[in-house]
Amino acid sequence: MPKIADIQETPNPNAVKFILREPVSHGTSHQFESVEKAAEDELAKAIFDVGNVVSVFYMDKMITVEKTDEVDWDEALPLLAVPIRAADAVSNGNGNRSAAEAVGGPIAAAAGGDPRIAEIDALLDERIRPYLASDGGWLEILSLEDKKLKIRYQGACGSCPSSLTGTLMAIENMIQDEIDPEIDVEAV
Repeated sequence: MPKIADIQETPNPNAVKFILREPVSHGTSHQFESVEKAAEDELAKAIFDVGNVVSVFYMDKMITVEKTDEVDWDEALPLLAVPIRAADAVSNGNGNRSAAEAVGGPIAAAAGGDPRIAEIDALLDERIRPYLASDGGWLEILSLEDKKLKIRYQGACGSCPSSLTGTLMAIENMIQDEIDPEIDVEAV
């Protein structure tokens, strides 16, 4: 049973980040935008079952929950703490996912053989993802086709306006400056 070490606000007013003492996954991120998509994941499904939940994101020792506008955090937090505390110390997420799908886009995208993917992924790991994680979010690479890099924000970043403007522009500028000046970045 993971113990909640801290609950932190994120830049997204409808999302909070639960910091745990034990991991609920090891290096794999899990994003669910609906109760239907969470049906095979015990932890995410239990959080959605609390009600008024828009999305659930978790990896390692962090769970980010986004709520609807209708409910106040003072009401939601005690209810959300119950399934989080009851979760297995290490969740396997959806057991039907392949290793590449469980880790997300970077492995799937890297399988395409474009050496720029590994460079971009390393750059994101070093300079972007730690900041997104500190705000309860994450970022995965979906594909690099021609000169278009497609990424997906997860967790609190998925619906945060600053992710789709300032952060996206910063990522694109960094990639253009350090890897390839012709790559355009698109969040999907």
